[in-house]
Amino acid sequence: MPTTTPPAPPNTASRSVFPGRWVGGASLVVGPSLVLAGVLLRARFDFFFPAQLSAYERHPALMTTSYSLVAAGWVLLWPGIALLAADIGARHRELAVWGGAFAMLGLFARAFHAGVDHAHFQLVTSQGAVSATRSVSEAYGAFHVFSTLNAALMGGWILLAFGAYRARVLGPVRATVLALASAMPLGVLKGTTIWSVTAAAGLCVALLPLGVTAWRTGPVPRPATVVGRLVLVGAVGAAMFFFGQAG
Repeated sequence: MPTTTPPAPPNTASRSVFPGRWVGGASLVVGPSLVLAGVLLRARFDFFFPAQLSAYERHPALMTTSYSLVAAGWVLLWPGIALLAADIGARHRELAVWGGAFAMLGLFARAFHAGVDHAHFQLVTSQGAVSATRSVSEAYGAFHVFSTLNAALMGGWILLAFGAYRARVLGPVRATVLALASAMPLGVLKGTTIWSVTAAAGLCVALLPLGVTAWRTGPVPRPATVVGRLVLVGAVGAAMFFFGQAG
């Protein structure tokens, strides 16, 4: 019977400095989970932007939460991508460089789209959904520099998945579902389709176990150290929140 080569053990030396196994592992667990949760929250609304704007007018808290979770999930994935690329680079440097760079550029594009989504939702608040829909339709498809990254949005995940498989970081099944992240619809004010759910679920299946493995690899910190770091993260996060609200 044919045998499947097990994933290779992580290269701890390549990840020791940046992003580090704790930050990178947390990214691989939290990022995909937020994306999936946000995608599912808006699943009952139609995919195209008029319905998304109308849904925001009727359910502003729900849609704000949905889009915020997805945006935060994409942004928080960058340390996880860096960690995965470092593991791939131990065996296939070129695949690590190209896959990691393209996937990271795709996250920048997603962050830009999230900003545009937020601006359009503010039009709904100030003008109503009908007027906002008319304004968005007139500007839809306008050129912006991040549109040049559309290929990276899709191809980055495929390259990263192929590299993870070749480097034996992921087995064939999890590498395949990671590549399915390329099916996530791109652009602004995109609702949920079966492809959105498939892509987000694929990220969770492929990356969450990697995050847990990263935490388990290496020495376990003392409980006091863990508590201290959590308190520090909470304090810094709260300070950054209030600073941001102050403008």
